[in-house]
Amino acid sequence: MLSSSYQRQVAEAIKEVETHTDAELVAIVAREADKYLYISTLWAAFITLLLSPLFQFLPWWLSFQQAFLLQWVLFIVLAVFFRWRPITMRLVPKKIKFWRASNLARRQFLEQELHSTKDRLGLLIFVCEAEHYVEILADRGLAQHVSNDDWQTIIEQFVRELKRGKAGEALLLCIAQCGDLLKEAAPSSAVKDELPNHLILIN
Repeated sequence: MLSSSYQRQVAEAIKEVETHTDAELVAIVAREADKYLYISTLWAAFITLLLSPLFQFLPWWLSFQQAFLLQWVLFIVLAVFFRWRPITMRLVPKKIKFWRASNLARRQFLEQELHSTKDRLGLLIFVCEAEHYVEILADRGLAQHVSNDDWQTIIEQFVRELKRGKAGEALLLCIAQCGDLLKEAAPSSAVKDELPNHLILIN
């Protein structure tokens, strides 16, 4: 998660951007979109079933009960080991990680009431650290003025920096780049502040 210093800088950056645009910008950083416990459990079960037939080739004789107990021990050990976060995230398919992160982004867009801003000018910058996932969601009022390609260019640069462990710098740069687009798409016409400017963290 971002340090308190970066959190203050993000809040100031959002406030600065909103002085030049009628759009409302919200930034959210989530540690992860899901625990993926079912994935680690499924992998543990799969490997246990895969190795079970090999028990008969062990150099000592096992009774049925002993073999059954050994399977359970192996399953429990693997299930615990696979729940170590670096291992878990390697076991989860990229498509599932992005699907879960995307769902969370859309829920947050609604929960933060970005869809209810005046003239539909809400913009969400959503980051999932564990998944290395970034999404920018623009409401209808902005989407008709800014193309998806413009947002995607910003996202791709953000993801590259996120993978290098520079989440704070990347987020500040992303806010500044979005601000440049927002100035052109929805220049400031009135003093307003419909939504909070602070960085929202989801643990």
